[in-house]
Amino acid sequence: MPFYQKRGEIPEKRHTQFKDANGNLFWEELISRQGFSHIYSNVYHINPPTAIKKFGVQIVKDIKINTKINKHCHLKTAKIKSQGDAISARTPLFLNQDVMVSKCHIDISMKELFKNAYSDEILFIQSGEGILNTSFGCLNLSWGDYIVIPRGVIWKIEITKPMKVLVIESHEPIETPERYRNKFGQLLEHSPFSERDIITPTIEKPIKNKSATINVKYHNTIQSYKYSHHPFDIIGWD
Repeated sequence: MPFYQKRGEIPEKRHTQFKDANGNLFWEELISRQGFSHIYSNVYHINPPTAIKKFGVQIVKDIKINTKINKHCHLKTAKIKSQGDAISARTPLFLNQDVMVSKCHIDISMKELFKNAYSDEILFIQSGEGILNTSFGCLNLSWGDYIVIPRGVIWKIEITKPMKVLVIESHEPIETPERYRNKFGQLLEHSPFSERDIITPTIEKPIKNKSATINVKYHNTIQSYKYSHHPFDIIGWD
């Protein structure tokens, strides 16, 4: 169910001039899966969010397809030899044209920011603890949490205890199933979760006067972009 939220400072009306105390304009950015045709958020930056200093080379990660007879399998993913951060530690398990399922054992924090340009992501925290930092704010992570990160959202994870995470990348938007919603979008009584279980990020102080590198994923390719201004220079969103 889409429920309205706002954090920080925002103008009274969308798409209007919004200035600080010195008369400097804030920069409005729309973040959405399908523009104005889908659920979207407006965020307000201190600096222009599109100023890029440098483009990195494309790094293609080829995935080896293991073709076997279709049968039931018991995957003992705890034994997977995986290490690194929330991106480099990913080991693909299953994939098709719509989704990719991976497992990662995270033992270091991410040094650079990440954005998935083509897929929504679900992160199931099997064990460990950490902090998810995003352009909307931060969330504390612990075992049993399901994290939904829509495509286009910039983020990184800092770990406080080594984490084991199941990752699902979906080319289609991640939504609550229709069988669990009434006609107004409210979750029904037989749904395995309710609106009370949904937690959204807590906005942080904007990061000023700092550049940042963002690693952007397109299917199996990752390319880095060095931005002139940190994308977390946001003073408010709704």
